[in-house]
Amino acid sequence: MAGFRSLARQVRDPRNDLALRRYSLRKCLERFAPYGHRATWDHLCSRAGFGQEDRSPDPARLVAALDELEEARAVWLAYEAQFAERRRREKHDGLRRPGSVDDWHRLTWGGFGVAWCDDPRVHPAGPLAETLRRLIAALEREPGDACPVCSGSRLVWKNDLAHEPSSGPVCTGCGIVVPRPVLTSAALAEARRARLLVSA
Repeated sequence: MAGFRSLARQVRDPRNDLALRRYSLRKCLERFAPYGHRATWDHLCSRAGFGQEDRSPDPARLVAALDELEEARAVWLAYEAQFAERRRREKHDGLRRPGSVDDWHRLTWGGFGVAWCDDPRVHPAGPLAETLRRLIAALEREPGDACPVCSGSRLVWKNDLAHEPSSGPVCTGCGIVVPRPVLTSAALAEARRARLLVSA
């Protein structure tokens, strides 16, 4: 089974036909898809300017989509390396019980669904790397009351999400399931209250 870098080389290789290059880009999303597979594909297509069903997109647009995905992956891999190093130090110092950020991180290892978007058509508009930088910055500071990606304050609690955790606060602005560790208990309570108002 080909890894991310091998698939990326196939996308870039001009000797490959467009169908294989497009297919290889889609396969990259099985290795790294911050919004989930469908939402990340929708995001890359709209940002690079080709249709989701376009079987022979402009090769330059395919490479532009790959460039964006690779930049975001580099941001996430750097965070994972720092995370692993921190956990090694904590274990060495006798801290065996992980915190809430660690619990969240365990669900997103490898970068799949880091900023899960349950509706694949609703996701942040900016570059993937910027979304991840904002999310990581929020994980490294005190919890706040707003979405770390778009600063939106309208969060609604949703159940039956198609990703773990199966319920959580969803930003109505950018569509991500906001990681619980980045929100204050008051913001989480407000999101739950908003769910009750919507369902009433």
